[in-house]
Amino acid sequence: MPKRSSNSAIPVDTYLRGRGKRRWVYLVFTLLIALLLVIADRSGLLLETSDDEAKYNGQWVTVVRVVDGDTLDIDMPDGKEPTTRIRLWGIDTPEMAHRDPPRPAEPFAEAATQRARELVEGRKVHLTLEPSRTRGNYGRLLAFVELPDGVMLNETLIIEGLALADDRWNHRHLEDFSLLEREAKKAGNGLWGESADKQ
Repeated sequence: MPKRSSNSAIPVDTYLRGRGKRRWVYLVFTLLIALLLVIADRSGLLLETSDDEAKYNGQWVTVVRVVDGDTLDIDMPDGKEPTTRIRLWGIDTPEMAHRDPPRPAEPFAEAATQRARELVEGRKVHLTLEPSRTRGNYGRLLAFVELPDGVMLNETLIIEGLALADDRWNHRHLEDFSLLEREAKKAGNGLWGESADKQ
């Protein structure tokens, strides 16, 4: 292999052009990363899950308000908010009436809300979080909510036919919730009963 002459260095103008191109590549790459981070942040994907776990997981809290069948407010501040809003993990209850846009309540929405109130409003509950995902699309804390006697609100609402098992995201109770929904269907509970057709 012939020896490279010490005079055979890359010409200065070629070197500078190459450096300029590399700078543009780095700049575009940096801007793309920044854009992706902004999008992820706006989507709620960059919430500090480790902070949520440390703050809420395994805690006993008081439910100060039941918003609807699958949404609660607890007595712990969340950022500037005096309470933390919880969305029950792995279930979906019928929607309550909305004013904007106007929409009537779905069948069994009132029943699901009332049942959740009976079970947890004003009471101490135990929270369990899923490490893989602690917040939902609207920034609500996702949790399994358990009463002091070991009864889980999420399961109870499915068993009584007041909630569907939500299988859009994987979680530790996914198979159990699906089985409970099948049993509720067989038993004709709530949404699955004859009275559901009349609502």
